Formats: sequence, C-alpha cells, structure tokens
Amino acid sequence: MENLDYKKYLKQGILSSINSLEFLAKHIVEGFITGLHKSPFHGFSVEFSQHRPYMQGDSLKHIDWKVFARSDRYYIKQFEEETNLRCSLLLDISSSMNYKSNDISKLEYASVLTASLAYLMLKQRDATGLMLFDESIKKELPVKSVPVYIKDIILALSEVKTGNDTNITHALHSIAERIKRRGLIIIISDLLDDPQKVLSGLKHLRYNKHEIIVFHIVDDQEIDFDFKGEFIFEDLENKSKIKADSRYIQQEYLRQIKKHYSFLKNSFYENHIDYIRIRTSEPIESALSDYLLKRQKML
Repeated sequence: MENLDYKKYLKQGILSSINSLEFLAKHIVEGFITGLHKSPFHGFSVEFSQHRPYMQGDSLKHIDWKVFARSDRYYIKQFEEETNLRCSLLLDISSSMNYKSNDISKLEYASVLTASLAYLMLKQRDATGLMLFDESIKKELPVKSVPVYIKDIILALSEVKTGNDTNITHALHSIAERIKRRGLIIIISDLLDDPQKVLSGLKHLRYNKHEIIVFHIVDDQEIDFDFKGEFIFEDLENKSKIKADSRYIQQEYLRQIKKHYSFLKNSFYENHIDYIRIRTSEPIESALSDYLLKRQKML
C-alpha cells in the first residue's frame, strides 16, 4: 500500500470528518508496515510484536520457524501477557497548538499522529487510552485493547477544539494521580510552558514507574525564525501582540530557543524520558518508528 500524502488531506479539513481521519490513520499505518517489510529494520516489524529474539538457553520448541524463513532470524513466540502493553496517549490541545506557518497546524499534525499511533497499538493488541489536556484534563478515554476502540478515539480527536492556556505541569500531575497501573505514556505537545515545571510533572510520572515518550511538536518557523522585515507577533494563548523587526530579534530568539531545546533534551535524558522533537513538515512515519523502537525495548 502506498504512503498517502496526508498533508493534502489535512488541507481539506479532514479532522472534522470521523471517517476521513480513520481512513488517513489506517493508510499511514498500513503504508508504514509495508515499508517495514521491504526494508531492514533490525529484523523487526509489527507482525513480530508477539515475538522476541532467540537467546541462548531458550527452548527450541518455541522458535517460530515461519518467521525464520521470512527473516533469516530466530524469534521466540511469547505469551500474550508478555507482549501486551498498556499505553496512554496524552494530546496537548492548548491554544498554542493552533500555530501554523504553512497549511498544517501543530494540532492538526499532532491529532493525525495520535490517531496513527492508536491505530498501530490496537493493531498489535496493545491496550490504548486517550487524554486531551490544556491546563487540565478535558477528556479521558480509558485504556482498552479491543480493535473497534479506534472509532471512539477517532471520534474524540475529530471533535477536538483548542482550549485554554497551557499548564502542562498541572495536567501531568493530575494524570499521574489518575493512571495507577504502570505502562507507557506518550505525550504529544509543543511544550510551551516553563521547562522546569514540565520536568517536574514528568518526574511524577517516572516516580510512578511509567515509561515515557515525549513527541515535541514544532513548526518550522519556531525553529528557523525565517521571518523577513517587520511583523506583528501574537501570543495565541493570552492574545498579546508585539510589533518587531525580525532582523533585530532573530539572533536572540535563535539563541534562546536553542537553549530551551537543549535543556529539554538533556534533562529528559537524565531522567530516562525519551524525547523526540518532530517538525510538522516531517513524515509522521518517523514517529511511528520511534514508538516501535521504544516498544521493542520494553518487551
């Protein structure tokens, strides 16, 4: 199955259509899976989610010879309780996620990524749930593993409306109190909040023994600041505006944003939190690869 140009569909307002968003997520994932079969991915693909590499001492009777015939690698069949994960998808819907310098906003990109991750997880029989948050939790779908649950998740995503100011810290502490069973937590956000406070919320989740992946969603202009001349810059959360000539603020902006990103990357690494910064101009499939690599390490 060919990869879809999902950006073309986003331009057509796909997020308002339940069937279209499900169609898009399905085709992104199916195209991604097809690509795994065609390329060397350390012998790993979605169909191997019920397997692990053979290790010395394992019983030969558990080797899956059909998989060996296709991959030329030895894999051991795992029991269901060994392979199924519990994952909560946390999507930031604060108003700053509305920003876009091209045809696709951070929220639109993040919503399709969330739908695609949910589709991939349920396809692997992993239990999946969804939380939407801004300064607090706005919607929660409990963790379930039935494939038809994707329709509930898609419905929630298709109804997303950006909320209030960001308070990731408060939301993360609330989420840490709600999610009792250990599992994988995937946070999809632009992280536009005090980085020290964000780290505090993530540490709370780590203290509860959760594994964490943070997909940091950014627009190209937020990184490159490729503005020319005078502009009126508006804060999407508090609506304040400032007129400035980009030539005089670009250098300082780039210095500050580099410092901000470095702090996030380094502090997350020190606390065993997977941090992936992804531009809205990048293929969503790259994020799916990051998720599968994390999942493989957890099994």
